[in-house]
Amino acid sequence: QLQFVESGGGLVQPGGSLRLSCVNSGETLVYYAVGWFRHAPGKEREGVSCIGNNNNTNYAHSVKGRFTISRDSVKNAVYLQMDSLKPEDTAVYYCAVGTYCSQYVSAGEFDYWGQGTQVTVSS
Repeated sequence: QLQFVESGGGLVQPGGSLRLSCVNSGETLVYYAVGWFRHAPGKEREGVSCIGNNNNTNYAHSVKGRFTISRDSVKNAVYLQMDSLKPEDTAVYYCAVGTYCSQYVSAGEFDYWGQGTQVTVSS
């Protein structure tokens, strides 16, 4: 059973950091791909990063080198460490669970979606 919740969003100044968490209270996430997506007002939803069930990782070009996705099988969680945040990173961030993490971080590969957590980068 997949019952996961995102947390960790908030307001941060440009250059700051946040860590988003996606924690599942049901079955283990290790057999699934887990992705992070974001949706900003007036923009299309964007795939940010994903981690496969073999722990391969992929990132959008816009966040590569600044964001790091990781998995903690003991806590049944996936994290998105976001460093060097920019105002353009402002969005609602969603955790999603699916079967495959492709290089394109495609939403079509994810079947289950969380409620989202707001990230605002502003001075």
